[in-house]
Amino acid sequence: MQYSDLIAPALAYSNRHRQDNRAALPNLTVLQTMEVSEFDAVVYKPVVCLVLQGAKETTVGDQFVTLHAGSALIVSHDLPVQSRIVSASVDKPYLALIVSLEHGMLRSLYDQISSVSKEMMPHRSLAAGPADTKVIETIGRYLALMNSSVEAEVLGPSILREIHFRLLISPIGGMLRNLLSIDSHASRVAKAIVHIKRDFRQNLSIPELAQLAGMSQSSFHGHFKQVTGTTPLQYQKDLRMIAARDLLRAGHHSVASASFEVGYESPTHFSRDYQRKFGTAPSREGTVALEPA
Repeated sequence: MQYSDLIAPALAYSNRHRQDNRAALPNLTVLQTMEVSEFDAVVYKPVVCLVLQGAKETTVGDQFVTLHAGSALIVSHDLPVQSRIVSASVDKPYLALIVSLEHGMLRSLYDQISSVSKEMMPHRSLAAGPADTKVIETIGRYLALMNSSVEAEVLGPSILREIHFRLLISPIGGMLRNLLSIDSHASRVAKAIVHIKRDFRQNLSIPELAQLAGMSQSSFHGHFKQVTGTTPLQYQKDLRMIAARDLLRAGHHSVASASFEVGYESPTHFSRDYQRKFGTAPSREGTVALEPA
C-alpha cells in the first residue's frame, strides 16, 4: 500500500465525519484545507501526522521541517510551534491523517520490544522523514474501519495499538524511544514539561524544575532546549500567548482580562509580548470584549 492509496478514503472519512460525529474513529483526525496559510502559532500534541497531499512547513526553535506528500511527522511532547500550509488548492487540497498517540500504550509496547533495536535519535520532540511503508499500511487498515461500526469496535483497539508499535520501531521512532527510556534526558525533560503545562499561569522556578528532572540547572536548561528547541521560560510564554490568543478570538475577554487569565500581572507587558509573538496588537485580535465601564 502507498500513501496515495489513502487519499480517497481519507476524503470520504472527512466528509462523513462532518456529517455524523458518530463516524469518528478514536484518535484519528483528517486535516483538509483548500488554501495556503501564513505562519500561525499552535501547540502540537503527541501525534503522528501522515501527509497525503499538499505541503506544510513547521518550525520550532532552530528546527525547520517541510512536509510533502508521503512524509510523516512524529511529535513526542506537547510542543509550541509555528506552522503554515504552503501547497493547497480547491482541486488538490492539503490532506493529512493525524493519529493522536497515547503514552500509556507506547510505554507498554516499549517494555515488550527488548529484541528490537532501541537505537536512539537526537533528543528532539519533533522528527520527520519519509513515511514507513508498514506505518502507512497499518493506518490504512485503521481508516478502513470507518465502513463498519462493528469492525471499528472489535478491531480498532488492536490496530491502533499496532500503529503505536510500528511507529516505535520505525526509522524516525527513535525519539519516541528516547521519551520512554526511563533514564534518558528526554524522559526527564518530559516531567518538567508536564509541570509547566499544568502551571503555566504561575511563575516558574528553574531550580524546582531542574530538581524535578533530576539535573543541575545548567544541564536542565541545555537539555530542555535540545528537546523542545526553546528555553523553559520561552516555552511557558508561548503557552500563555497561544492561550490568550484563543481567549481573545472567542470574544469574551478584554485585553486586560485575557492577560490576567494567562498569568500576566501587567497588561502593558502582555501587549508587548503579544505584539512580538504574533506581529499584531492583542486589541486587533478577533472580537475583543470591551473593558467594563
